[in-house]
Amino acid sequence: MTSAYDRYRAADLDVPDQAWAWLLHGAGEDNMGKDSAPELVPIPEPDADHMLVRIDSVGLCFSDVKIMRQGGSHPKLYNRDLSTDPTRLGHEVSLTVIEVGDNLKDRYHAGQRLAVQPDIYQDGTSTAYGYTIPGGLIQYHLMGAEMLETDDGACLLPLPDSMGYAEASTLEPWGCVMAAYTQRRRLEPKAGGTMWIVGRPGDEREYDFSSGLDAPATIVLTDVPASVATLVEGTSATVVVRDGLGADDYQALVDELTDGAGFDDIVVLDPRSAATVGAVATHIARRGTLNLVGETELDGLVDTDVGRLHYDYTAYIGGRGPDIAASYGEARNRCDLRSEGTTVFVGAGGPMGLMHVQRAIQQPGGPRKIVATEVSDERLKALEDRLAHLAESNGCELITFNSQTSEQSLRDFVLELTDGQGADDVVVSVPIAGVMAEADTLMRSDGMLVFFAGVPNGTMAPMNLSAVYLDNAQYTGTSGLTIHDQQQVVDLATQGALSPGSIVGAVGGMRAAKDGLQALVDATYSGKVLVFPQVHDFPLTGLDELGETLPEVAAKLGPGNTWNDEAERAFLDSQLGG
Repeated sequence: MTSAYDRYRAADLDVPDQAWAWLLHGAGEDNMGKDSAPELVPIPEPDADHMLVRIDSVGLCFSDVKIMRQGGSHPKLYNRDLSTDPTRLGHEVSLTVIEVGDNLKDRYHAGQRLAVQPDIYQDGTSTAYGYTIPGGLIQYHLMGAEMLETDDGACLLPLPDSMGYAEASTLEPWGCVMAAYTQRRRLEPKAGGTMWIVGRPGDEREYDFSSGLDAPATIVLTDVPASVATLVEGTSATVVVRDGLGADDYQALVDELTDGAGFDDIVVLDPRSAATVGAVATHIARRGTLNLVGETELDGLVDTDVGRLHYDYTAYIGGRGPDIAASYGEARNRCDLRSEGTTVFVGAGGPMGLMHVQRAIQQPGGPRKIVATEVSDERLKALEDRLAHLAESNGCELITFNSQTSEQSLRDFVLELTDGQGADDVVVSVPIAGVMAEADTLMRSDGMLVFFAGVPNGTMAPMNLSAVYLDNAQYTGTSGLTIHDQQQVVDLATQGALSPGSIVGAVGGMRAAKDGLQALVDATYSGKVLVFPQVHDFPLTGLDELGETLPEVAAKLGPGNTWNDEAERAFLDSQLGG
């Protein structure tokens, strides 16, 4: 006899006339649903340009909490009146195509399984599934041009039959993690851009600029040595000379020459003053570069906009010179973890931190010592339960540290572990400027600091930027992902090199979605919260609690009570009819 799971997987089930959905009618949790419950909405027939999809699983994210709290004032909702035009949360989605309109049948077919890439641009305007476009906390909905005809094409990723529903729902957060270790910074002078070269009066060094100086359309010179002025005169760029400027003059220069957008590329020669470097750095354009070239340490730490490092991809690069161009390029500026090195993960116990740690453990040629830090012993225990077996099988040393309970500071602990050198890489998943600043002190002079958690632009933290040009330290950050990042996760999972579903921490049915959001606020579970919309009444349950209610499902969990396809099959069989 065919099981409920097999019939479900084959999409061999009748579609009802109505679907349960969580609609957001305004700001605040009281506006989530009706009387704290999902509501029934009609399931429409697709026309020629739409297809009907079934939502199989939805991963909940703290971004969902932000939307619920902010309502129409959320930046991606553009002051929408949710009382008359509600939206739905849920952007980490796995779905199945049920019925396809005539104009889409050459691209999609009934029974096809897809994952959503939610970060969408339409005619250059940022939208998003689960934000502007109502998302996945519904059983069935229509999908059309808003998802299928975006600036980047269709925002849907075909899934292999081997991938489970929960695994597919984790592709979006996993894709964000993968994106953190791919080069998002621009690392060459911008063609047609505006470059500002800032010198130091009295510097008589002979500089070279072996490549890239022909890229800018405009080059601004401030107090540069004669050798640099001669190099610039040999280009076809428009040259603007503004000598004798102080920090108070910089904004007027930016307004005059870039309409306030900032300089695409800034070069600072022979930097000595941390205050000057900090003042200059505030005028980097989005995706701009700051190239520091010198041999003398700055007189202090530089107040650095850590928000822009994350959201605007500002690149801090440098070298000792005399070739200014030697600082540029991907070969010099790495973005992935150092092979065989020591990596510290700050804030490792949350779902995203866990994914970073798991990626490092399962990365071929990745770090050998992995330090996971948290301020909760309970979360560290959950991390060890979930990932220790992976570390052992991959030849990694997994070390946990709680700075709140240890008599030793995190910095002293890391220095002791690394013979006084510091970590090769530090990855920060905590959106607190003070924590970001502390993370910089954990890093060796040629290390890499990754700001995964975002803080608002304009958030300043002191950073040792001397290490950028003296030892090639890297400061990176990323926000969002592309469908290619998600495809990388699919490929790794198919190869058996990554088990994305092991990040699941709790599961529930449709009615449990609001409880799932509260669990995020309360940090109840270390792993991801997964909702299965076709399961209605199953309460939110941690995987370590399944033995009490569904022992036949708990028996299928992997080491450390980790989710897998066998557990998912048993769960859906138990909930969809046995």
